[in-house]
Amino acid sequence: MADDDQLDLSPSEDQASSDEETIKGDQEHGHIAEILEEERQDEAAAPPESNGAIPSRYRQLLREQDDTSDSASAEGLPRRVGSPIDSLVSVPDDSPSIQGSLLSSPGSSILPSLASRPGLSSPTPSFRPFDRRFQSRISSPSVLSPRPSSPAFLANHSRSVSLSSNFLQDSGDTDTPSPPWEVVRWTRLQKLNGQAFSEAGKRNFGSPTCIVVSASIVLGTSKGIILMFDYSQNLKMIIGPGTKAVESGAITALAVSADHSTLAGGHANGNIFTWDTTRASRPFLTISHLEEAQLQNRTQDGHMPNVAVTHLGFLGTRHTALVSADDRGMAFSHLATRGTGALGRTVKTVRILGRYPNAPTPAGKTLKPSTVLAFAPLPLGNVERATDSMGLTAMLTPYLLVIVSTTPIAQTQHKSARPKDVAPHSAMSGCLAWFPAVKLKVPDPNTGSTMSKVKLVYCWSNVLTVLDVDEVPTEDKDKPPGLRFKARNRWKCEEAIVAVQWLTRSVLTVLTITQRLIILEDRTMRMTEGFDLIHKHIYHADLFSKQLHALVEQLDEEDTSMHGVVADAFYMSLKAYKGRIFLLGFNDVSIGALSNWADRLIALMENGDYVGAIQLATSYYTGDSDKLTVGLPEDTGLRHKMVRDKLVEIMSASLKYAFGQRQKNRAAVDDQHLRELAETCFVACQNIGDVDFVFDEMYEWYEDGDVEGIFLETLEPYILERTIRMVPPTVVKAMVTHFVSKGWESRLEEMICHMETATLDIDEITLLCKQHSLYDALIYVWNQALRDYVTPMIDLVTLLIPLMQDGERASDAIMNDEIFGVNALKMFPYLSYTLTGRVYPTGEMMDDALASQAKAEIYWFLFSGKTITWPKGSNKTFRTRPMQNDEPSFPYLRMILKFDAPSFLSALNEGFEDSFLNDSQEKHLNGGTGKDLPEEQFFGMTVDRQYVVSILLEVMSPADFAPEDTIYLDMFIARNLPKFPQYLILPGSTLNNVVTGLCNYPGADLADDAQLSAEYLLSIYHPPDLAPMIPLFKKAGFFRILKRIYRNDKQYGKLLQTYFEDYEDQEEIFDCIAECLRPQVGLTKRQLQDVHDVIKQHSKDLVEIDPVKAARTLNENAPELHQYALDSISNRPELQHEYLKALLEPDDEPSNERTSTLGRDFIEHYVQLMCRYNASHVSDYVGLVQASNLRLDKLLPTMEETGVIDAAVMLMAREGQVMDAMERLIKHLNTLESALRGLLAGTNGYTEEFQVQEAAEDLLKGLQKYTHVGIWLCQGQMKSTRNGSLQRRQSSPATNELTLDERLWLDLIDTTVQITRRLTSVLVQPELAEKGAAQHSQDAEKLVTLLRTLVQHTFTALLTATSTQNAAQPPSARLLSTSSSGSLTFLRILKAFLTRAAVTSPNLADLRAVLTSIFSAYAYEESILQLSNRLLEQQLFVNVQSAVQLRQRGWRPKGSTCEACGRRLWGPGVQGNVFEAWETKQAVEDKKREERQLAKAAIGAPAERGKGKAETPRKLLDNGLEGMAAEEDSSNATEHTKIGTAENPATNGGQNSPRRDQPLGPLVVLACRHIYHQSCLDQLQAQKGESHRSVDDYGREREYRCPIDG
Repeated sequence: MADDDQLDLSPSEDQASSDEETIKGDQEHGHIAEILEEERQDEAAAPPESNGAIPSRYRQLLREQDDTSDSASAEGLPRRVGSPIDSLVSVPDDSPSIQGSLLSSPGSSILPSLASRPGLSSPTPSFRPFDRRFQSRISSPSVLSPRPSSPAFLANHSRSVSLSSNFLQDSGDTDTPSPPWEVVRWTRLQKLNGQAFSEAGKRNFGSPTCIVVSASIVLGTSKGIILMFDYSQNLKMIIGPGTKAVESGAITALAVSADHSTLAGGHANGNIFTWDTTRASRPFLTISHLEEAQLQNRTQDGHMPNVAVTHLGFLGTRHTALVSADDRGMAFSHLATRGTGALGRTVKTVRILGRYPNAPTPAGKTLKPSTVLAFAPLPLGNVERATDSMGLTAMLTPYLLVIVSTTPIAQTQHKSARPKDVAPHSAMSGCLAWFPAVKLKVPDPNTGSTMSKVKLVYCWSNVLTVLDVDEVPTEDKDKPPGLRFKARNRWKCEEAIVAVQWLTRSVLTVLTITQRLIILEDRTMRMTEGFDLIHKHIYHADLFSKQLHALVEQLDEEDTSMHGVVADAFYMSLKAYKGRIFLLGFNDVSIGALSNWADRLIALMENGDYVGAIQLATSYYTGDSDKLTVGLPEDTGLRHKMVRDKLVEIMSASLKYAFGQRQKNRAAVDDQHLRELAETCFVACQNIGDVDFVFDEMYEWYEDGDVEGIFLETLEPYILERTIRMVPPTVVKAMVTHFVSKGWESRLEEMICHMETATLDIDEITLLCKQHSLYDALIYVWNQALRDYVTPMIDLVTLLIPLMQDGERASDAIMNDEIFGVNALKMFPYLSYTLTGRVYPTGEMMDDALASQAKAEIYWFLFSGKTITWPKGSNKTFRTRPMQNDEPSFPYLRMILKFDAPSFLSALNEGFEDSFLNDSQEKHLNGGTGKDLPEEQFFGMTVDRQYVVSILLEVMSPADFAPEDTIYLDMFIARNLPKFPQYLILPGSTLNNVVTGLCNYPGADLADDAQLSAEYLLSIYHPPDLAPMIPLFKKAGFFRILKRIYRNDKQYGKLLQTYFEDYEDQEEIFDCIAECLRPQVGLTKRQLQDVHDVIKQHSKDLVEIDPVKAARTLNENAPELHQYALDSISNRPELQHEYLKALLEPDDEPSNERTSTLGRDFIEHYVQLMCRYNASHVSDYVGLVQASNLRLDKLLPTMEETGVIDAAVMLMAREGQVMDAMERLIKHLNTLESALRGLLAGTNGYTEEFQVQEAAEDLLKGLQKYTHVGIWLCQGQMKSTRNGSLQRRQSSPATNELTLDERLWLDLIDTTVQITRRLTSVLVQPELAEKGAAQHSQDAEKLVTLLRTLVQHTFTALLTATSTQNAAQPPSARLLSTSSSGSLTFLRILKAFLTRAAVTSPNLADLRAVLTSIFSAYAYEESILQLSNRLLEQQLFVNVQSAVQLRQRGWRPKGSTCEACGRRLWGPGVQGNVFEAWETKQAVEDKKREERQLAKAAIGAPAERGKGKAETPRKLLDNGLEGMAAEEDSSNATEHTKIGTAENPATNGGQNSPRRDQPLGPLVVLACRHIYHQSCLDQLQAQKGESHRSVDDYGREREYRCPIDG
């Protein structure tokens, strides 16, 4: 439809069916373009799997089994190494395996069953677990061999069907290929464009400004003219010339009535004209804007003059009812009255939105600039609804969506604010579109309704919302129904949306601000297509920015309601009608149609991508791809009907084309192309359910092209998954030929076993299976196709005849031959499946009748006891000894048992669990029913479990079968007798023989199975005399049985003995002891003694199993046996330690709650052991144990021997031997010093530096540790003697004798200082320093640092102890004492230490070295300074506090007269002009204060003193002041207070009285409360010759002493 003038859009088409319509292409499908050379090969089929020359997997399994080590067989299970049956069985139980066991009867002349003999596949035999279940290797599709999965589950073809939804990505960053079809097929309307957009057209009509589409294509122009074209692009009508319309400015809005007969045009000056297309010479209706005179005194509504009408629409079916909106944000409803022409009609206009410019602003409300971004009335649908007569109109402003009904009166129906999802400062744009209610051909799959709802889609910026409108019926039928608006879906685009239209009921088209067109599905909101239209030059105009200028200019980043830019208007350029898109550009008009599904398939085919076309058609059929966008219905049935024929047609054309190209050029279409085509066609046929196409047409193409192998390999997974089960015989034959030629017999066998046998050629398939040894498939065909279950057994037993030469011996070469050995073993899973009612080898369940027939035939074959003739009527007797005339009884059963008795009995054990054997079937064969059954079924129905067991006991006699086989019969009977006691009755002698046989199992592999079987049997069989069997059980190691017997007989001693003998279950022995010795059992003394004797006898074994559990168990039940247990492990002291630890320090009890009833000997023994095995814990434990439980004389040697000195010191201190403890500690410290000195002295340049450094650090850490022990010792002694020593020192403070705790401190300090001094001199030897660091093996600096911490820690601890001692005194004691007792203690110790150092040091240099070593330890030590500071602060605080209290109390003079001259100083009667003097002084002080403030202000200092310490000047009071202050220093005040408390001597104050007319001066009040004139006091002190300091004008102090108190 490139440049055609005639459009294929019929105006008579029904709009409601537009989304279901299908455009069928008539193009020819026979031609397909040449395959592109660069066609992508994204997916290649997996290479075919090859099995090599081996026709099955069993040989590999045998090889893997032979490689299994004797100590750890696969799965950890016992098995016969020589039997490949392991490949056919399921995972067994968890019984352990002991390989390499020998036969129990090596001298026996009877050989075990053939599959069990050594030397066939392994030199040593092993035994299969009895309970292991049989499983076919072809059991279910879930356990298939590895192969390529079905093409139905392969990844989709790489052809891209639709574009990505991330449409804003830069094209330079993506490499998404475009599809071979055009998403929208655009057609430029050349004829229309030539008339409307040519230079002559623009000159005559003006440039097109808007478009509207209905039955015609209508354009509005810039000269106010309307052009109407039909769909043949003929200009049918030119409306407007010669009328007032051309004087009203450009057409800015267009509308068409519902019947297409009336047009309406809105103009730039605000006028609206409607035109009847049948009489277009003059307007049908004229709606003028308001005149200037009407604006002042407005009596009617209307558009403002020169305000463009931007939106226009008709209401319902009426020609005289319109709605309009302008760019000032005002909207109106226009209703014309009936009349006889344009002059006879009057128009009533009602404002429905907006506000006139000159209208008063509401109080308290700010008006924002607004406009109508989008506007549309609801169009009519094809079904009548109540909304048709309401005149619903939707309006979108920058702030609100408003939906109003205009009929009968204007009324708001719905309001919705702008969504919060809109970005605050994105582009401001708005658009909306209605879709009316329509009748559906098919009920809506989501709602089930046959009528769609009214829908409105509206967009603000980049957020699109779909709104459903529901009608709510009212109770009053006369009233219109209510409306309910519900926002159903919301979609967020990545850029602003400027136009939106409904293409169909379910598909939207969206135009973005960058002129990108997006196709969107309504329900899913899925973007199916997206492409650029920038090259279309879409017409757009700036209609809103002028009105919203203030909104944009006043942009506030913090105001979320603002927008950054106003988008141009595009709504007048994009219209949709009947699924077509009409686009108005600046230079042309284009019409676009979405490519439908058929067009897209044809485009792929023409592009050569036939595989992609089939896959795309398949996705259309299944509904996995876009449906609505490509014109496919939602209804599955309709869609399948439409797509199915097209898909088959495409497949046929693709096969024809591909093989035609292959004939021309084999390289053009290689095998990989054909494989991909086959897989795609299989997927398609599977989805449409057309398997006939696969075999009727598709297989013929591949067969004719000699590539049927590709077809067959593609078919394989579908057969295995049972997707395809019916395969024609010709295909089966080709399949066998192909897979056999490839060596894939096992895969072929699996395929045959998953096919329906109804379509198979039985003779041909059985012959092929026998030729290629496909016995699984052969059995499946016999069973399923012919319902014959005996023939497969005859075929399998026939394989045994060469193996069982003369019934006894077989050639090793024949046995190892796969055809005989491995295939013969398939009879056992076949028996297992059939006797349990399952289909072999798939494992599916048979129906009841067929299962009963199969079981009866198998039991007849095995247990009829004679040779049989089969098939019936053939006179062919099947003999097991063809070279001999006679046959033994039960020949087939006997041969199978001779071949592999364990496997047969295991399979029969599974059959015993089936209900078929519950009752004898002959009870149900009344009348003539039994006579109608064949012999094999009649006999089989009579077989029951009793009969089977009887026959087995008869056939498998010890004379004919080896113990390696009869043991399995014993297990078979022992396991089944408890299960079916009502069906099996066996004599006691037989059961005794069974028990005996189980005890004499031939190999260790069977020990667990044999014991379990014996337990089963003994649970129901109770021998009258168990005593003879006890030795057998002991010999066999059946400990579980023995335990049960002894427990039942209450022989607890033997029970416990059995637990000790059972090495595999020794952990349970502790529970057994607890069980036997618990009080509730009530043992007799004899029983208790027996248990104790066993424990004593095995006490060593008990502790060796678990010493912790042993200790706890005996402690709870037999604590008197602890000594026996410890004595039994006297040569294992580590076990003794663990044992005693569990008793004395259990982990589950806190250390402070542990209580032990054990004697002192146990505790001391534990401490001795702890010294050896956990020396670091000894001191902690000794601290927790009571002193009475530890004897120093017994423990001290051990502690000395093991070097646990800290515990020894602690123990000696607890015994009161404090000084001895300190001497022992000092001795050990010296020992460590000597060791370190020796280590350092022995260092040379060849010594390993790391080793010496590490050893030196360990020794220094030992010194630190034991220094702390000494500190602990001193602190403990100090605490115990603090009160007594404090009282003695207070009573005799002058004594120089050190107390005991002081002597301890002194010895410790002296030792640490001496060690530090001596070792430091070694570490910093000058001759060593000269050699350089490289020649030293130790880091001297680090060692010296560690060494100095000895003194540091010691002195720190001493200071801490003494300061704590002082702080512990009551406050009264601290106030009364003149010095701290703790400080005295520290000073006494320090003095004694210096004295001793002076004595021991030969000269002053040595003493100085001692002091240097002390103080150097504290050169950078913060803690010692903190402690010293704390001592000083304590004393200072007491003194300062008392002084402050006294100072705050103040001093009041004792009298009112001077103590020297006797004149009155203050109070009543004082002489002199006191008040005037005070005023003068105050004036002077005020003046000085002002001067100081001015001086401070000049230099920028604050006017007043801030917080902080400052010197307090003395206060001198003038004579006569009532408030007097003391001129006294705080220290002197304290001193005078003390003096004042002493006895006051009598003084004569009148000797040197001054004259009364002497000028008055300052007064002095002393701490003793005596008061003087300053002059008088100066004279008295001058007379006595006492010196004092003078006081200047600044109040600097001078010292006075009271002449009376001194």
